[in-house]
Amino acid sequence: MTTVNAASSSTATTSPSRTAAQESEDRFLKLLVTQMQNQDPLNPLDNAEVTSQMAQLSTVTGINQLNDAVKAISESFLAGQSLQAASLIGHGVMIPGKRLELANGVAYGGVDLPQAVDKLSLKVKDASGAVVYTTNLGAQNAAGTIPFQWDGMTDSGGAAPDGAYTFEVAAEQGGKKVDVAALEVGQVASVSLGLQGATLNVIGLGPVAMSQVKQIL
Repeated sequence: MTTVNAASSSTATTSPSRTAAQESEDRFLKLLVTQMQNQDPLNPLDNAEVTSQMAQLSTVTGINQLNDAVKAISESFLAGQSLQAASLIGHGVMIPGKRLELANGVAYGGVDLPQAVDKLSLKVKDASGAVVYTTNLGAQNAAGTIPFQWDGMTDSGGAAPDGAYTFEVAAEQGGKKVDVAALEVGQVASVSLGLQGATLNVIGLGPVAMSQVKQIL
């Protein structure tokens, strides 16, 4: 009686998985061989045409390999971004915006400067739009993010109640206006992961893309 080794049989009948690029290459080669086998003997394929088709095969293979490399890099980037975003939970971040949240007599904000300025002023407004506080933040010698803190004191000398306020910033250099961006501060409560990367869920401000974060507090 003839015996069959089950393990050997299983190994022999199991073919290794093939990538899409390998399958595409196999189809291309089979098509080329079939074309050469069935060519007109009186009008055979010339060397230039065969070389051209082989070059096309090389190009397709290279593109597939490039796509695989880009996909791997993208996945690695998204994984790294997710880890970085998760580490921000519980931290404050500065993002574009004009909101000030006064809590326990203190509020934080910031300004994004494109260049050095010799004058930078701040104006705080209440919910009705009335100006409650103004101050000069002074000259700033370099471009970048400038944080500030408001202690809740108003121009009239009283203490503003806790709550939501807005602010405006203005800058000048040599008597000419400089466009600057206001930055608001919020605390990261959680992180959402999607196809476009990580999104920070900031308390009171909603979802914020990682690319919008100007400074981590």
